[in-house]
Amino acid sequence: MEPIRLSKRMAELGLCSRREADEYIAKGWVKVDGKIVDVLGSKVTPDQTITLEPSAKAAQADRVTVLINKPVGYVSGQAEDGYQPAVVLFKPENQWEGDDSGIRFAPAHLRGLAPAGRLDIDSVGLLVLTQDGRVAKHLIGADSQVEKEYLVRVSGKLSEDGLRKLNHGLSLDGEKLKPARVWWQNEDQLRFILKEGKKRQIRRMCELVGLQVVGLKRIRIGRMMLGNLPTGKWRYLKSGETF
Repeated sequence: MEPIRLSKRMAELGLCSRREADEYIAKGWVKVDGKIVDVLGSKVTPDQTITLEPSAKAAQADRVTVLINKPVGYVSGQAEDGYQPAVVLFKPENQWEGDDSGIRFAPAHLRGLAPAGRLDIDSVGLLVLTQDGRVAKHLIGADSQVEKEYLVRVSGKLSEDGLRKLNHGLSLDGEKLKPARVWWQNEDQLRFILKEGKKRQIRRMCELVGLQVVGLKRIRIGRMMLGNLPTGKWRYLKSGETF
């Protein structure tokens, strides 16, 4: 069996992200077959047993995940073209009054907080920010099967077999899209359920079948619903809640 980097193997096993793995290794918080390995770049074989020390598990427990109802005009990630990133909304005065997580806001929660998935500047709804590499991998890793659900208001005339193509049969960037579930919610609104998230995917899919997107709102990621979280407000993911 070909040895691979310890950090890569830890990420494959879902123990943490590769960045977190390097941090834990450097701090002496990782054991391989019962022995501490603290040298970055160390390699292991797939049959070796990797465990985290209690200190690493405690650090993971302190990492937060935040659900935001993103308004129009904010970008998901880094600031661009003069537009602010959604993370600027993560401040005490914007915490939803209905947040019953029991977690108190702390400036330390901003450290390493990053979006787990895109929601473009003209779209609104559920956006996840997380400090936890395990959450990010689950939601946006290459093998993620987590569903994302959207309400999409459209204009234009749908091509004859457009709805069938939206469900399965379109390609973007030279790649066939995974099967989706798309149906009419009402006369001018479609409901989309996807398991992938290419850049501006829904808008581009609609253009291919003769429709223009007028409004787009993400209402669910996995088991987590946007619910009645108000626009521009955020809440913590509670203990016991999972995607």
